[in-house]
Amino acid sequence: MSKIFFDSAISLDGFFAGENRSSDNPMGGVSGKLHQWMFKQKAFWKHIKVEGGGEENDADGKLIDETFARTGSYIMGKRMFEEGEVSWAEDLYEADVYVLTHEKRDPWVQKGSTTFYFINDGIESALEKATQSAQGKDIRIQGGANTIQQFLNAGLVDEFFIHISPVFLGSGIRLFDNIDKDKYDIKIDQIFESELTTHIKYKLMKK
Repeated sequence: MSKIFFDSAISLDGFFAGENRSSDNPMGGVSGKLHQWMFKQKAFWKHIKVEGGGEENDADGKLIDETFARTGSYIMGKRMFEEGEVSWAEDLYEADVYVLTHEKRDPWVQKGSTTFYFINDGIESALEKATQSAQGKDIRIQGGANTIQQFLNAGLVDEFFIHISPVFLGSGIRLFDNIDKDKYDIKIDQIFESELTTHIKYKLMKK
């Protein structure tokens, strides 16, 4: 049975992204601070179809490979899509991607196996379609923070990985603002550290 999960980096003070986000300034310019652990790994560059660079850390690289391998479809918000649309490689996701938006738009079919669908009728509709596309694999709520919060508050998330980077951002968009604190019982399932982050996996059980 498919699981619904997200996998996100945050700063020590809880920020998921910076301010003044745009297609020219994805994630508010803080990607290098939050995702440095990932950018150092060959596994990451392989999955985004960029040759060369990176290290081969067994634990970090394995986690990156496993996250891509388990995912059968993606759900994201319009802002994240707009920030990435101009720069993402063709067929980056290698799966169906459901974009939550008020904009009516025909599917964007890419070469390979990536198609972006634009969903106008809410998260439940996106999840139903993403579950069908996933064919038994898991559904990743890709972001941004508001989209993740909507799925958390609806009681629809089964588990998540947080990668805590040893930096303070001071301002920006927090991942866990506006969360219904009484929605789940939460258990730590796994913890391991690497040079540039601490990985924590949580399992959620809806009350």
